[in-house]
Amino acid sequence: MIDQKTIEQLRNLRLDGMLGALNDPATSIATAQLTFEQRFALLVQRETDWRDGKRLTRLIKNAHLKVSSASMEDIDWRASRGLDRSVMSDLASGDWIRHGRSILICGATGCGKTWLSCALARQGARMGFSVLYTRASRLLQELHVAHGDGSFNKRLAKLANLHLLLIDDLALSPITASERSDLLEVLDDRVGTRATIITSQVPYRDWHAWLGEPTMADAIMDRIVHGSYKIALKGKSLRDQEPGAAQ
Repeated sequence: MIDQKTIEQLRNLRLDGMLGALNDPATSIATAQLTFEQRFALLVQRETDWRDGKRLTRLIKNAHLKVSSASMEDIDWRASRGLDRSVMSDLASGDWIRHGRSILICGATGCGKTWLSCALARQGARMGFSVLYTRASRLLQELHVAHGDGSFNKRLAKLANLHLLLIDDLALSPITASERSDLLEVLDDRVGTRATIITSQVPYRDWHAWLGEPTMADAIMDRIVHGSYKIALKGKSLRDQEPGAAQ
């Protein structure tokens, strides 16, 4: 039994994982025959596990994923969807995030683009990467507001610092000249250094036409298409499945 003073010291040092292990009767019984060094190593491991769990919870919360329960382990591998197991296995490793690469996911409404993108993003968070989900329309609107209140540069810097930015539903509506410029600014900060996922109902080959102005369109496409993973989802809508079902 540890005394109250030691408990308070552990709390003040924010060693909550270690404190939890010391207060766990099952742990005390299991470690009774261990040496001091072995018991101390176990306490350190419990503290590490606790901190890792707390950090993951914070990363998932800050990501604002539309489908926070989406997981790579729950991917629907039906052949009709067009998913390549070897590609998804490669993406599960997280190397694409470390190398600042993009993933472009296209497909019809309800085919699982958002679910899959959230599963990939959640996998990144599980590896300790900072993640943010946003709809394309919301992102462009927020940047428009940021121009007006003087926070545009601060907002850009915050986005640039994210390890992974998930932009959902690109090209759903016409884009204005100022929105094109803002989108280029966001993507230019990320090319080669930070990872990006973009989903769209429109095939990426048609994004150039959607962007409109040829020079700007070339610049934007150059930053997201070259060296990116391209996933074209197929099949009928999956939205009739039970809530939370794998997609």
